[in-house]
Amino acid sequence: MTKQEFKQMVSDRIVILDGATGTLLQQMGMPAGVCPEKWALENPEALINIQRQYIQSGSDIIYAFTFGANELKLKEFGIDDVTGINRELVRISKQASQGRVLVAGDMSPTGQLMEPFGSYSFEEIVNAYKKQVIGLLEGGVDLFVIETMMDIQEARAALLAVKETCNLPVIVTMTFERGGYTINGTDPLTALVTLQSLGADAVGCNCSTGPEEMLGIIKKLRPYADVPLVAKPNAGMPRLVDGKTVFSMNADEFAAFTEKFIEAGVNLIGGCCGTTPEYIQKISKIAKGRKGSECGCKNKNLIISSSCTTVSVGHDLPVCIIGERINPTGKKKLSEELRKGSMDLVVELARDQSELGAQVLDVNAGLPDIDERETLTKIVKTLSPIVKTPLCLDSSSPEALEATLRIYPGRALINSISAEKRKLERILPIAAKYGAAFILLPVDDVGVPETAEDRIRIVENVYEKAAEYGYTKSDILVDGLVLTVAANQKSCLETLKVIKWSTEEFGANTVIGLSNVSFGLPGRSWINAAFLAMAISHGLSAVIMNVQSEETMHVKRAADALTGRDCNSMNFIKTYQKQDIPKEERKNKGGIYDCVVEGRRGEVVELIKSEIAAGMHPAKIVDEYLVPAITRVGELYQERIYFLPQLIQSAETMEAAMNYILPLLEENSVQVKKKGKIVIATVKGDIHDIGKNMVALMLRNYGFDVVDLGKDVDSEIIIKTAVEEKADIIGLSALMTTTMQEMRVVAEKIRERNINVGLMIGGAPVNEDYAREIGAVYAKDAYAAVKKAESMVAGK
Repeated sequence: MTKQEFKQMVSDRIVILDGATGTLLQQMGMPAGVCPEKWALENPEALINIQRQYIQSGSDIIYAFTFGANELKLKEFGIDDVTGINRELVRISKQASQGRVLVAGDMSPTGQLMEPFGSYSFEEIVNAYKKQVIGLLEGGVDLFVIETMMDIQEARAALLAVKETCNLPVIVTMTFERGGYTINGTDPLTALVTLQSLGADAVGCNCSTGPEEMLGIIKKLRPYADVPLVAKPNAGMPRLVDGKTVFSMNADEFAAFTEKFIEAGVNLIGGCCGTTPEYIQKISKIAKGRKGSECGCKNKNLIISSSCTTVSVGHDLPVCIIGERINPTGKKKLSEELRKGSMDLVVELARDQSELGAQVLDVNAGLPDIDERETLTKIVKTLSPIVKTPLCLDSSSPEALEATLRIYPGRALINSISAEKRKLERILPIAAKYGAAFILLPVDDVGVPETAEDRIRIVENVYEKAAEYGYTKSDILVDGLVLTVAANQKSCLETLKVIKWSTEEFGANTVIGLSNVSFGLPGRSWINAAFLAMAISHGLSAVIMNVQSEETMHVKRAADALTGRDCNSMNFIKTYQKQDIPKEERKNKGGIYDCVVEGRRGEVVELIKSEIAAGMHPAKIVDEYLVPAITRVGELYQERIYFLPQLIQSAETMEAAMNYILPLLEENSVQVKKKGKIVIATVKGDIHDIGKNMVALMLRNYGFDVVDLGKDVDSEIIIKTAVEEKADIIGLSALMTTTMQEMRVVAEKIRERNINVGLMIGGAPVNEDYAREIGAVYAKDAYAAVKKAESMVAGK
């Protein structure tokens, strides 16, 4: 199937997907703890039976049973033949389809974390997915589905693996927790912007929630979607009844949302966990014959993103500030730091600019005696998990841009692409491949044009070339090209003409590099501020500037208010009202406290050494700095201000601090009192341990003695270890409804043997009701696990 055929299909009608398969295979005899894909391969008649039921129920696309058949998941079961198992599973689905429906190659998370939080590099994950893609292609898939993705970076890796191997259509669906974020803090709009710009042919969500919650997500995405939208919700929420997993919605209740999904703009609809052919039949009856929503975003703003934040740039929005300070030109200290490979100053500049109001950060590593590709890549890897602010990649090196765009976990902005032959021929294709937005600089191989007319001609020529790669005017920022007025006092007027033309006639957003205008003059901040006001009055959309310039920032805020871009002057009032709106209290705990809260692992030990050298006792550092800091981190996580990346960084910083301090405490005969001992494990049959590892890390940092047994652990081993270690608590994790029953087994053995130990459980399918049913305490996340553990130990 070609991409154009797919686009035509979803515009002609509502496309019906299939429902759950794994749970139905269990009902047909698939035991817990086995590799589902291998079992299906050995029992093809069961899979064919289920998939034919879905076809008869109205599915237009069925998913090959290859959800967990990537290299890293199969390795958990000792299976090496990734290509073969994918190829044969697709052939079974093709046999079931008999040419009546399309077969999609199904790809899912690897279950592993990538750098900087895990041991796998981005490229290793891409290559792991490519092995699966090859097998799926050999089996004859018609298209691909990348589903149930929790990490936007892993979703990007899977999408690139498909794009770089073939040209078939690709559907990508993320899974969002209650509250509307992935576990890593990516919101639906950020995911949409990132994935559709990277080349996904349809984007949406599946799993995690029922149709009501998912409907809200779809409604938010529709105004920004350039591609068809997908919804594949669960049949409500799971619960255990008489030892069996059931979902809260029956087929009629589930299907009642079909009309609402269609009205909200969904083009493809199906079911996830808890749904059966009956559910698909009922939604098919409602949706069949209905025409899909017309694809194409109505929003004309330029949108870029980090992994967890989108920034819109538009004529009617407040002028977007692009912070200029991560640029070594003329900055001796930053140049020295970059040459040494140190990122400390880069992080400091990024955080400072973000706090002062920069919505995008320009990053430049252009030094004559440095490996720009390596350095720019390192900057992006360092900043991406630390600051939410999207990045503008400021480089004229195709190699550097290729490397950084590949690993950037969002939609980046490139500064810049001009009419110079080298940039058009080498950088434009790279930008298009990774879906980056770009600043269009009106310069060609002849040089810098003096007049607005010449600049406009170049803008039109570059845009014409960019349009061949699929770019629209909402994907670019036209640079007005600011020259110094010290050399030509009328040059700024030509810039204003370009801004006005682009805004009123061409229909594209604009940007300027502000500081150029005042070069060579005294009182530069006043020149900059005055010119910014003039440019805003002509329609300027964004500005690259120094956010530390108070004069310029004052004028920028005032101009936004006066031009109506700051709706009801709310930003202006918030900044300047006499009674300041209370800001988040930043405790005066010194650098160590801030290090832990901000996850600055590389600095914390040196700060501890300085405090100790100044006479502070190590125990006091723990009590006054470290413990309050990690407590604050937990609060921020609970408030959904922090997400998994920030939690991991802070926890690792705390771990580094404690690893240094503990020997010093022992030398001084100071015993660190442990709050209690916990034996923790992922239950038998379940090989997922990311969540369990996070809980173990947090518990250790909060003073618990943790014995981590790993994943797929038999109940007898868990019980035996708890008794031998005299544990206060057993902590159990499960990610699948099929394995959560093992928690009940452990609970029953605790009661039968009258063991004095508490039981705490958690994981995606687990809830408060199930915990109460088996006599356990429920922890919804890592921070909740700490608080529940503290309460359990205190109550013993």
